[in-house]
Amino acid sequence: MAATPAPPQAPPKPTWDPRRQEPPFPWLRPTIRIRLTLLYGGMFLIAGILLLSIIYLLAAQAINTGNEPLFKIVNGNQLQVTSDNCPAIKDSSLTISQFNDAISACIDDQRRVALDDLLSRSLLALLGLAIIAFAFGYAMAGRVLSPLGRITRTARAVAGSDLSRRIELDGPDDELKELADTFDEMLERLQRAFTAQQRFVGNASHELRTPLAINRTLLEVHLSDPNAPMELQQLGKTLLATNERSEQLVEGLLLLARSDNQIVERKPVDLAEVAEQAVDQVHAEAAAKGVLIRGEQKPAVVQGNGVLLERIALNLVQNAVRYNIPEDGWVEVTTEIQHGQAVLVVSNTGPVVPAYEIDNLFEPFRRLRTERTGSDKGVGLGLSIVRSVVRAHGGHIAAQPREGGGLVMRVTLPV
Repeated sequence: MAATPAPPQAPPKPTWDPRRQEPPFPWLRPTIRIRLTLLYGGMFLIAGILLLSIIYLLAAQAINTGNEPLFKIVNGNQLQVTSDNCPAIKDSSLTISQFNDAISACIDDQRRVALDDLLSRSLLALLGLAIIAFAFGYAMAGRVLSPLGRITRTARAVAGSDLSRRIELDGPDDELKELADTFDEMLERLQRAFTAQQRFVGNASHELRTPLAINRTLLEVHLSDPNAPMELQQLGKTLLATNERSEQLVEGLLLLARSDNQIVERKPVDLAEVAEQAVDQVHAEAAAKGVLIRGEQKPAVVQGNGVLLERIALNLVQNAVRYNIPEDGWVEVTTEIQHGQAVLVVSNTGPVVPAYEIDNLFEPFRRLRTERTGSDKGVGLGLSIVRSVVRAHGGHIAAQPREGGGLVMRVTLPV
């Protein structure tokens, strides 16, 4: 009898205290709302002061530019004037009314030039401040929200079945730290529950395997006695078949419980090789039932657990052989790479399967048109195990009724 692996040890005690202590002055707690209010309020105040200072300097420069005199008196006796800014004043034949109108026009024109210059420079200053404000705000927001990135990375690691990871966030006692501590506490409980489940599965499988192995040994010893009565031999064969069925059920339940989790240790596995191994194991049974196994297995390497991937192919091929037609049946097994994913397809002839009963086939202890196991073809866990293993590898399995009877099982796994 194979040695049973030791039950997993209990997880270590956390180095952090998940119990959050109440501060003496709750209203002084540096919450995210207060920090963001102070941060963006201060940024707005600083930007406003800078913009006001720049506008003041530009306005002062514009005023200095406009302080130049509009005209100069050349000859006071004849009232001759000259001007660099107002060419119209250079005409000495202007009347007093025309002279005043020319001065007003020049003043308006100079004011317009000064305002246009002030507006263009203010817009350039505003654009520069906006770029600086956005860059500074982006950097500050990233710094404030960096704990969320840490929480997300930890959650992704936990999604890969690494329940030992913790956030252990330090820093101010704000909402993000409260979220991180709550998440750590939840992970601690999940790890303990998962470890307890693993320990229970290991202990239960060991306790169930031992009496079944003893029963099988005793039955085989009694059946080996040539002097045993025929009725006793027939009873022994029936009990041996029942015991073998119970062993298969225990193994299936154990594998189903273990395959419900993500695969931590992954190695390159060729689905073509896995499919060939499954076909070789089922070849004798297929020949006895008169079922032809065919198909081309092209290389399709994935990252995963070779034993569990072989169980996928073996269960699918076994089901395809066992649930087939009595004569001229066939099973087609193909592997290939499609659209960057490895694909395993198992098609077979067989009874007509209604489309509305496809989902029931993947439920434990469910078969076509029956709710509980009741035949000698298996224990009703084959497709449940297949779906569980496929999900653990991040893949997808789909079943479709085949025209004329039978099924087309398509397994897609990431490369």
